[in-house]
Amino acid sequence: MSEISLRTEDLSVGYRNRSVLENLTLDLPTGQSIAILGPNGCGKSTLLSALARLLAPLHGRVLLGDADINLANTRKLSRQLAILPQFPIAPEGIQVGELVKRGRTPWRGLLSPWSANDSEVCRQALLAVGMQELAERPLAELSGGQRQRAWLALVLAQNTPLLLLDEPTSFLDLPHQIDILKLLKDRCVNNGTTVISVLHDLNLAARFSDFIVLLGTNGLVTKGAPDKVIAPAHLKKAFGLEVRIMSDPVTNRPMVVPF
Repeated sequence: MSEISLRTEDLSVGYRNRSVLENLTLDLPTGQSIAILGPNGCGKSTLLSALARLLAPLHGRVLLGDADINLANTRKLSRQLAILPQFPIAPEGIQVGELVKRGRTPWRGLLSPWSANDSEVCRQALLAVGMQELAERPLAELSGGQRQRAWLALVLAQNTPLLLLDEPTSFLDLPHQIDILKLLKDRCVNNGTTVISVLHDLNLAARFSDFIVLLGTNGLVTKGAPDKVIAPAHLKKAFGLEVRIMSDPVTNRPMVVPF
């Protein structure tokens, strides 16, 4: 995968000229699992939308390498980053397999026939999320967790060096949450993929992330490795939460115990 980096320069972003985040400068490491954490309403999804060019900056820039993503060619950009929004919308009646095939759209021209490679990429994406047996089922008939895994398969089928995921573990039970986070971490380790996820579970974020961006109601609190970010003072500032930090007995990473 490409070593192309994603960063913000003096970024202010929001809605209808109302800033949610202001003057944010971030350098996001490549080939790592990155978690965006913070309380409800602090701008996690807003930041992810700006990184994915779903939301134009009020000020500043989002750069992919040295290029401003808001000036980039759409097809080229869609070959470099894939986004799973918080509430994706599917065409009525679409089957799981057909949904996943849409992930191949950036790689196919108007006259490009569907290829054996396209089929194999989609098969592998469905296999990765455990949905291969449900490929012919209508998406609307599935549970929330199954639908979430189908959408994730679409993003994997897009096969980009950057994945931007808004709450990828929502609707999933704990075993599937762990499976998905392990899958995404493996993508980083084995493929060099950069995975940026909005997450809510502090302990799962600490366990599976290499780098954390912690937001509070007044913007960025801190950023860095989990053992730096997951600390009582930072979580108090971000969440207003009194915690004790212990060592995860499985990974020796920080584990949050709230008072």
